[in-house]
Amino acid sequence: MPDKPPLVAVLAAGAGRRFGGRKLDADLAGKSVGQWVLDAVAATGLPPGVIVVPGQTPQFAVASGWEMLTNDRAAEGMGTSLALAAKAALAQGRHLLVLLADMPLVTPEHLRALLAAGEAATAYPDGHAGVPALLGRTLLTQATQLDGNSGAGPLMSLQTGLTCVAAPPDLLLDVDRPDDLARAITHLHRAKL
Repeated sequence: MPDKPPLVAVLAAGAGRRFGGRKLDADLAGKSVGQWVLDAVAATGLPPGVIVVPGQTPQFAVASGWEMLTNDRAAEGMGTSLALAAKAALAQGRHLLVLLADMPLVTPEHLRALLAAGEAATAYPDGHAGVPALLGRTLLTQATQLDGNSGAGPLMSLQTGLTCVAAPPDLLLDVDRPDDLARAITHLHRAKL
């Protein structure tokens, strides 16, 4: 692993159509959906990284103080956002810790486990590898070629020696629809009891 900490990239360039728009700024227990992810990163002790945004920047990103990378090709799919982040990490000679801004239940403990494992991905209950993930040089080089809706999952499934770190299913909740937001609120309420 490079001496530098990994570049953290939060992918936030999706349109949020299934939610009805502006999902990353939606209130979730007193914070925006996107802010929960930034707070998890901060709790790991990592410095702020980059947020990949579309032309219409979510308010949580504007208020964050993080550097923003505008993805002019965001409508083509998540692969274009990951490619942009991978190019930034390679240019800085750093690994890339990639997260999705619509996964507000990700924990600092899970991120620390990924960092401790080296090049690593999150193990999903169905057996596939996905994000959050820590990508090293080989995967970063391949990720720069992504486009369309293909994210890191297909690349990681072909990578030998990749460590997969298990995560509880609730941690992997994507807020794609309003009912997902309600499920996240329920989870956070239960966690406080």
